[in-house]
Amino acid sequence: MRTYIAYTLTTLKLVMRDRVVLFFNYFLPLMFFVVFAQTFRADKGGAISQVITMVLILGVLGSGFFGAGLRAVQERELNILRRFKVAPITPLPILVASLITGLISYLPSLFLILAIARFYYGMPWPERWLSLMVLLSVGLLSFRSMGLIIAAVVNTMQESQIIIQLLYLPMLFLSGATFPVSVLPTWLQTIAQFLPASYLYTGLQGILVQRESAWANRSAIGAMMATLLVATFLGVKLFRWEKDEVMPPKAKLWLLVVFLPFIGLGTYQAYSKDNVAKAKILYREMRRDRALLIRGPRIVVGDGKVIASGGVLIRNGKIAKVFDTVPAEDSEKAESVEATGKTLLPGLNDAHVHLLAPGGVMESYKDFKPDQVIARALAAYLYSGVTAVSSMGDAGSMVNDAKRLIDSGDKQGAEVFHSGKMFTTPGGHGTEYFKRMPENVRKLAEQETLFLPKTPEEARRQVDQALAAGATSVKIILESGNAGMLFNRMDTSIAKAIAEEARKKGLAVAVHTGDARDVADAIAFGATSIEHGSVREAIPDELFAAMAKQGIAYDPTLTVIEALSELKQGRLGLLDRTLVQQVAPEGLIKASKAALSKAAATGDVPVAMGIAEDNLRRAYKAGVKLVTGSDAGNMLVIHGPTVHREMQLWVKAGIPAEVALTAATRNTAELLGIGKRTGLIQVGYEATMLLVDGNPLEEIAATERISGGGVFFKGERVDRAGLFDKD
Repeated sequence: MRTYIAYTLTTLKLVMRDRVVLFFNYFLPLMFFVVFAQTFRADKGGAISQVITMVLILGVLGSGFFGAGLRAVQERELNILRRFKVAPITPLPILVASLITGLISYLPSLFLILAIARFYYGMPWPERWLSLMVLLSVGLLSFRSMGLIIAAVVNTMQESQIIIQLLYLPMLFLSGATFPVSVLPTWLQTIAQFLPASYLYTGLQGILVQRESAWANRSAIGAMMATLLVATFLGVKLFRWEKDEVMPPKAKLWLLVVFLPFIGLGTYQAYSKDNVAKAKILYREMRRDRALLIRGPRIVVGDGKVIASGGVLIRNGKIAKVFDTVPAEDSEKAESVEATGKTLLPGLNDAHVHLLAPGGVMESYKDFKPDQVIARALAAYLYSGVTAVSSMGDAGSMVNDAKRLIDSGDKQGAEVFHSGKMFTTPGGHGTEYFKRMPENVRKLAEQETLFLPKTPEEARRQVDQALAAGATSVKIILESGNAGMLFNRMDTSIAKAIAEEARKKGLAVAVHTGDARDVADAIAFGATSIEHGSVREAIPDELFAAMAKQGIAYDPTLTVIEALSELKQGRLGLLDRTLVQQVAPEGLIKASKAALSKAAATGDVPVAMGIAEDNLRRAYKAGVKLVTGSDAGNMLVIHGPTVHREMQLWVKAGIPAEVALTAATRNTAELLGIGKRTGLIQVGYEATMLLVDGNPLEEIAATERISGGGVFFKGERVDRAGLFDKD
């Protein structure tokens, strides 16, 4: 032990006197830190963690490959090691001393960099100091051991430089330290998972950004520890005191043995892609943490208040300040977004969609993949500034998968909620969609999308199943249809049992109604929202009064009523709207026009829309809480710009634009259960907003004219053009 301590202390003294070491350990990292911080505008927030990680990894790579590797070769070629050959010392103390001195000389630069980040750039101190120290220490020792094994198998300085560069450059540019892994081609992302630096990057970012523990990065730490032990063992066995001791070319194959832990880890990651997903999430967190100052827009707050010309400061994904006047460009440490003449409003919300239905006719159903269809629809909503939707009656497990990816930041799309399976009755509305399917397929489809309770007790158990499946609401169908298409109607005692159990479990109760009787029953058993209302008859004023008194929301879904009316007339113009053309999946519009133009039959203009408009007007006058839903997924109602069209139809029906906007933002957010964090432009709320050209208070169609970079989701300025890129 005395030998280890004595040699380590001697080596440390020599190292600390070496100006080259001091330059590379302290001055160079600080220089890079300042340059990168200014380049990435770290003073604007968000990028500072990326800059710190970048500089730390540069230091680790430099210390490992150049500090340990090249230095060991240099000492052998200068015959420095030869002098120790006659001393009472073995190779192990020399290697251990190199590892320890490298760690001791490196760690002060970590504290120096973090101190500058804290006091100049405003980054909080890391919450997981111990985890950061463990990961960085293991990483540094592991990379220094890699450098030492390179020195052990090469014969000349030139050979060592070639091998080091072959390892150093890919690790520098593919690990995420310099370029985000998520922007690389898929094949390069896969290659990156075989590089040790990739795990050091995601580990450091995870600790700094997501406050992960060392345990959360145990696989990476384990692989680094294995590399350290294997490389040290081989380093002792292959150690040479003199430059005249030549290694055969095949000795370089020992490098593959050293990297075996990461070859194994990379093989697993090539299959699971967990680390790629983590890198993508971390990159999204960085984008969301940036500070943005939106200057000069008209601000529609979401509760009826309007600021004529003000500003909003976004910091760490939240609304940090709301200005009643235009703030000065340099008043906050934030990147300016000039928005004079534009309108800023909260993200829009759609309370009623069907994600598994495309809204048109697909070119081919043989390659239909539900997960891809749902992800594509949610991306279309976000592209359109519709930032939250509720899927009413789709398979909950499929929606949950999409929700998990979006909530984590792995995928981009509108925030999604669901009601799970629809509650209807045998032969009731909702069952007709499966009648033409083969028996085996029909049963599977019904199992995935329908609850068919026959007793109140069974209904209560099914509510529990919906809750366990991740539902935030239940959908009860009372609709009994009309002449030509009649359905069995659910027994109201069963509907009441569903509603009671749902309220006990904290679930919203959405009731699909078709006439005034349905509305009356829904009010009686305590619905949270009335979906569709009635298109067959007027809803009596006393029912609207009861809804207003009980706080029951009204979702008229004029969009789907218009679509059905247009379809009956053989008119397909709804597919020609600009925003629809932008978000529709490739080939959907063309195939839909080809199929529907043949199937549509001309007839009298239906009176359903007139009844629905009148019901909406009277609901508004009665003080009923209005919310926006579209029933997207039905024919001609393409996922994406649904709420824009819904508001246009409301205004056409006589509803003030400001009322429509409040319904689409605050009111629907409250119905979805997210009203305490989104739906308003208010300090402390998530920075989920929409910036549009023009004034929707004067022309409601202006909401469709989304400004460039005008969708903000949890603080991130969404790259709308990249939303439909395939991973």
